[in-house]
Amino acid sequence: MSAESASAIRRGQVDLLDFIDWSAVECLNQSTSHSISNALKQGYREDDGLNLESDADEQLLIYIPFNQVIKLHSIVIKGPEDEGPKTVKLFSNKEHMGFSNVNDFPPSDTAVLSPENLKEGKPVVLKYVKFQNVRSLTIFIEDNQSDSEVTKVQKIALYGTTVETTDMKGLKKIEDH
Repeated sequence: MSAESASAIRRGQVDLLDFIDWSAVECLNQSTSHSISNALKQGYREDDGLNLESDADEQLLIYIPFNQVIKLHSIVIKGPEDEGPKTVKLFSNKEHMGFSNVNDFPPSDTAVLSPENLKEGKPVVLKYVKFQNVRSLTIFIEDNQSDSEVTKVQKIALYGTTVETTDMKGLKKIEDH
């Protein structure tokens, strides 16, 4: 999918920040001084001076579990025009992925971000049908805009809805008349 973006987040879609299971969030190949919190957590991600940065090479593998089932509609990734992510592969409900096996699985969706996308932080609308019952999201940042050794991400925001579950206690028996 190209980085076609919606002009705004669709009505009814919310920032899924409150539904992230922070105790289990992981990021492989992150710099110890520029971690995933800088790009994902409220307050940090709005500060353009803070970044998530890759360490050994340009790739990053981010695992984001949710504390309830969600439907993912779009993602915002903001970063520098030269060192920001280019090819971003998204995997729904794939746990325990590493750099050695990330290419063994077909991504649920792929976004190729432009420098304009990164600068403006425009939402990238995903293949909604592929993200209906999401318990976790794995984001594989394969490369960056300039093919440099370090990838920088200023902001990652996820937009969607929670999956409504039926409250069985709220159901009332229908009497036969």
